[in-house]
Amino acid sequence: MSDGRTIDVDIESIAAGGDGVARHEGLVVLTPRTAPGDRARIDVRVVKRLGRGRLLDVLRPGPHRIDPPCEHYVRDRCGGCQLQHLAYDAQLSAKQEIIRDALVRIGRQQVEYAPSVLASAREWRYRRKLTLAMERRGSRWIAGLFPYDDPAHPFDLQDCPITDERVVAIWRGIMSAAAQLPRADRLRGAVRLLEDGSATFVLEGGRQWRTVEQFVAAVPELSGVWWVPEQQRRRLVYQRRDAAGGASFVQVNADVAASLRAHVLERVRAHRPRTVVDAYAGAGDTAVPLAADGARVVAIELDREAAAVSRERLPHGSQSLAGRVEDLLPAQLPADVVLVNPPRTGVEPAVTSALAAQRPRAILYTSCNPATLARDVARLPGFRIASLVGFDMFPQTAHVETVCELVPEDS
Repeated sequence: MSDGRTIDVDIESIAAGGDGVARHEGLVVLTPRTAPGDRARIDVRVVKRLGRGRLLDVLRPGPHRIDPPCEHYVRDRCGGCQLQHLAYDAQLSAKQEIIRDALVRIGRQQVEYAPSVLASAREWRYRRKLTLAMERRGSRWIAGLFPYDDPAHPFDLQDCPITDERVVAIWRGIMSAAAQLPRADRLRGAVRLLEDGSATFVLEGGRQWRTVEQFVAAVPELSGVWWVPEQQRRRLVYQRRDAAGGASFVQVNADVAASLRAHVLERVRAHRPRTVVDAYAGAGDTAVPLAADGARVVAIELDREAAAVSRERLPHGSQSLAGRVEDLLPAQLPADVVLVNPPRTGVEPAVTSALAAQRPRAILYTSCNPATLARDVARLPGFRIASLVGFDMFPQTAHVETVCELVPEDS
């Protein structure tokens, strides 16, 4: 097949990144914005023995294809979502197969049935945090996301229907006060909604910010502002006196996050542990209730701000350690149960090596990336999958959270 050829293909499934999968003349072809059952006309190019398609026309729509409600998804080819053109039930089915395929193909596990994926109560307006690229264009600023096929040039975002309307409104206030931002050509900002309805703002970029007081006055909804100047560490530049909460990681979908945490707690408690290590523990939302059960919990978290919050919340007998999991975990083993909740890159080899050597009664692995979950499971010989459940933390996108319970094979 020559590069740049126009072909007609039948889409069979959805790949991990959200692209539709087709096969043509022995070549696997991945095409964004296609749905299972589509007969699609595409322009295809071969990149490293894989076909990369560009959708030209849907000749016959599949049974689960719908019209995306977001104008940016179609007009601007927004890369923030990948599955708006799929009915929600079909999105859940696709994520089931993404999890199963990763564990079978990468993890070399026997997974006979696709795991269940718990639906989100909200398919739209669920995000409590929105990060945007900010770019000066002439005399004005724009803030937006990137087209899926152009990661260098953001488009001007007017609305994001998967984001809480309050977050979108605060972003509009920020852009109305753009004249008070640091002098720079490009910045990056993140708005996070707090429980009390206020919000925090983290701004990255620029070297001087002499107008921060004017900026804060113009956006009264902000209870805290952090700034990360170029090549410097994050600093707190404003905090309202009655404000609570920092700039640390927060789950964007509160309802699904609560369901996931409840599931993890239920599975940990089933093992009746006396000692627990909670790695990548955040501010202690899982460690604290386990310690209240009477277990001795060691929480490990790289973010020192979150680790300090966890330390204040944990009772006497449990502890919070600030540092890298791969550095601190081995000294805290053996333990009855170990929880890991790493970033998308998964855990370091030192972590799986320590767990394989000490063989805890159970490992509860919460993953936001099925591929690295599968890789890490393959690095844990002597363990089997006891339970596997997906959680749809991010509807309309190809992302899925997975909780994988591992126990020794002889248990």
